[in-house]
Amino acid sequence: MNRHTIVAAAAVAALLLALPSAVAAGRKKDRVKYVERYRDPVLKEMKEEMDSLAAVRDSITTCIKDQWKDRKKKEKEERRVIRFDFDGLVKPKSPDVFEAPFHFPPVPQYYTGTCWSFCTTSFIESEVKRLTGKEVKLSEIYTVYWEYVEKVRGYVRKRGNQHLAQGSESDAVLIIWDLYGIVPAYAYTGLKDDGARHNHSELAGEIKDYLEFVGEHGYWNEQAIIAHVRGILDRYLGRPPETFEFEGGTMTPKRFLAEVLRIDTGDYVQLMSTLQTPFYTREKFDVSDNWRPTDTYYNVPLVVFYERLRTAAKKGYTAAIGGDVSEPGYYGFEDAAIVPTFDIPQEYIDQDSREFRYFNNTTGDDHGLHLLAFKRVGGRDWFLIKDSARSSRHGAFRGYYFYRDDYIKLKMLTYMVHRDVIEDLLPRFGE
Repeated sequence: MNRHTIVAAAAVAALLLALPSAVAAGRKKDRVKYVERYRDPVLKEMKEEMDSLAAVRDSITTCIKDQWKDRKKKEKEERRVIRFDFDGLVKPKSPDVFEAPFHFPPVPQYYTGTCWSFCTTSFIESEVKRLTGKEVKLSEIYTVYWEYVEKVRGYVRKRGNQHLAQGSESDAVLIIWDLYGIVPAYAYTGLKDDGARHNHSELAGEIKDYLEFVGEHGYWNEQAIIAHVRGILDRYLGRPPETFEFEGGTMTPKRFLAEVLRIDTGDYVQLMSTLQTPFYTREKFDVSDNWRPTDTYYNVPLVVFYERLRTAAKKGYTAAIGGDVSEPGYYGFEDAAIVPTFDIPQEYIDQDSREFRYFNNTTGDDHGLHLLAFKRVGGRDWFLIKDSARSSRHGAFRGYYFYRDDYIKLKMLTYMVHRDVIEDLLPRFGE
């Protein structure tokens, strides 16, 4: 190290030694402090002007949207639908003109898609009276509860590849009873409060949302999923009883079915009439509500389909029947359902015209009903129908309809009857 380097190093060291003394003499380090953010008044004014303009635009948009919403609501409320002019139509004067077998008064299903349970339960109530003489009002919602459970089980096992809605078919009632039995109406109402009305919209929506979540995440634990869904059902409907009191004793649902109702579920058959499958074979009824699906429907020609139903009604049998209820000749305020000639001339109502409507979905599996009795009025066949839907409460005879022969032939797709009604046809099915 030369002399110049030594001198420079000494100078730097002397400077560093002098800093603390300089600070001590009054020089301070830089410090942090918080101050109000300065908002430029010109930019602030411009921003407020923009916000004001946006608010005006939003209010105009909201006003326009509200106006159109109100307009569409008004148009919907004022919209008219096409109906058959019933003036001059000869039809039954009241349900009293029919010699209907025993049935309980119509029970409304309200805001539910459970017509299949209401109509079939009513049908079996009439069957219990016919076969045993007992008059026992049964719970429709008990069956609905367990059908939800089985529907969810099927949904899980098929990994979501199954229709999931409130609807089902008449045979579901007997399938559920075989598994879980049945209870009287007083033992299980499915209503949490006195005076309440059935409304399953939130119930069905919650189950649907949950199962969609299950599918999205690939979580297919059947036991856990059913337990979760039963929690939902219990919250809305209450838990079905495992035992109940009946005529002074304690009953289970299965014992009640076997010993009190004495219904053999194997004695009931379902008929359909379609060209999709050969006649006199047992096949699947190909609609979404047949979700299991069952393939036990007896397929017969339309002439047999109708003749057996009419003969059964003449003999005092009733039937659970299902089909389409969305036609211009279907009108609750007139308590009647017919096929007007502007829809199709009467002479053209046959197997082919029926099939065409089924094929192009203008005849759908909309609704289930309880067919009670038959009567000739004005030279036509008429049937007394017990109905759980709201439209049957618009007319003079709350809960009842009069169906004319043409409506049955063209628009009703299936029905369930006691096996005795088709006993002589069974050899043609190989039975």
